Amino acid sequence: MEIISSSHAKHCLGYRIIFCPKYRHQILEGAVEVELKRIIGETCKTYGWILHALEIMPDHVHVFVQADHTTAPVEIAKTMKSISAVHIFNTFKDLKKRRFWGSGMWSDGTFYSSVSGVSEEAVKRYIETQKDRG
Repeated sequence: MEIISSSHAKHCLGYRIIFCPKYRHQILEGAVEVELKRIIGETCKTYGWILHALEIMPDHVHVFVQADHTTAPVEIAKTMKSISAVHIFNTFKDLKKRRFWGSGMWSDGTFYSSVSGVSEEAVKRYIETQKDRG
C-alpha cells in the first residue's frame, strides 16, 4: 500500500471487506461474476478508492481496498453493495424473481478488517488464491 497525502493528512489505510448474497445463494458465477468485478472496479475508481485485490466466489466477495482517512469502511461496503445490487438486478432481471423474491441482493452482515503494511502481501495472496482453495 502507498502512503496517500491529502491537504491536512497522510494516511495508509487498507481494508479487507467480505460480504455475501442473501441466503448465501451461489449466484456470483459466470456473467454475474464478470459484471460484478466490473461494477466494483468502476465504483472504486469513481469514489477514489484504490482496489488492491478482488475475488468473487460463488457465494461471497473478498475486497482489499485502500481509502481516504475520512471514509469509514462501512461506507465503502454500503456503497459497493448498493450500487452493485441495483446494477446486477437491472442487468439480470430474472435473478431477483428466481432467488430473492423481491428482497435486496446482499445480506446485512459484512466482515471488516484493517490491513497493515506487514500483512498486505499475505492478504493479497489469500484473496487471489481463493478460487484455487475451493
